[in-house]
Amino acid sequence: MKKKLTIITHTLHKIEKNNIFAYEPYVREINLWGEHVDEFILLAPKTLDEINPIEVAYKHPKVKFVEIPAFNITSLKNIIKSIFIVPIIVWEIFSVMNKADHIHLRCPGNIGLLGCFVQIFFPKKPKTAKYAGNWDPKSKQPLSYRLQKWMLSNTFLTRNCKVLVYGEWENQSKNIVPFFTASYKESEIVDIQEKNLNNEINFMYVGAFSKGKQPLLSVKAVEKLKNEGFNVKLNMYGFGDEFTIVKEYIETNSLTNTVFLHGNKSKEDVKQAYKQAHFLLFISKSEGWPKVVAEAMFWSCLPISSPVSCVPFMLDYGNRGVLVESDVNLIVSKIKELVKNQTAYQLKIEEAKKWSQKYTLELFSNSIKELLINKISL
Repeated sequence: MKKKLTIITHTLHKIEKNNIFAYEPYVREINLWGEHVDEFILLAPKTLDEINPIEVAYKHPKVKFVEIPAFNITSLKNIIKSIFIVPIIVWEIFSVMNKADHIHLRCPGNIGLLGCFVQIFFPKKPKTAKYAGNWDPKSKQPLSYRLQKWMLSNTFLTRNCKVLVYGEWENQSKNIVPFFTASYKESEIVDIQEKNLNNEINFMYVGAFSKGKQPLLSVKAVEKLKNEGFNVKLNMYGFGDEFTIVKEYIETNSLTNTVFLHGNKSKEDVKQAYKQAHFLLFISKSEGWPKVVAEAMFWSCLPISSPVSCVPFMLDYGNRGVLVESDVNLIVSKIKELVKNQTAYQLKIEEAKKWSQKYTLELFSNSIKELLINKISL
């Protein structure tokens, strides 16, 4: 029997020459879902912005794109606008769900929230929901996020659905499935030459330049190490609202020969940078599955990260990386400890690599296949 997958997402999409583009890690994952279905319907908002290096096209030969307007409720004007937009989106969601053999929701987000309500009318259809945010029940989150988590956990309202979450949490409903994300194939695994910390210490930052991900904190940590006489370098990949602030700080504090801003680069460029780097500095305030942490571990680049969401689980509570709060002095202190004890650094690197390299794209694809035939048990 042919299988039609319907995906409901808030991810912005771009269309060029009949190809549909979006954020590369997201498209990479959806392409894996597409390997196990005959066609999929993609319901999402569209933007006319130019395609950038961190966006790629879907590979599936049969994709139907259903465009919906993007919306938010961050101002009175947008709230009034949403009153007219939301009914249109709800009808479109209902229509594509009605045509689906399997419904896949992407949460959290405004479109995902509407999808949580509409899916109630399809209790017999098999569904999956990917909650890509922080599932930690103790974390402080916006009301819309908490509402989505409550609805997805409610097995009366959300039936015949596996909810994929990052990390393992106590006291969860039976439909909650701990899951993961993969970036690399088994064939990409290669030996990385042992990295020592005796000469230049190479740091990386990868991610959005946003307040939540605190890129400036990484700059300040490297600056403090430099001022204390360490031979250090920081390569930063990504873009966002804080990019100009970080750039101005680097120039004002004479760090142009220490901190290098690369902007958005391709997956391959970042992969090569991981191979050369000793540490990933990623002190984010909130995460779902921080793919950059898992990617760094894959290439023997030790993560220094904040204990949010499933990061403590990923780093085995400090055995596969370094867990720190958002404090420059504490970050620097932890780095200096490892520079003095390179045996401990190498042990963490090996444990990190061993763990991350289990989560390949092949395993990811097989897990998705099992989800689609409703036989998964993780």
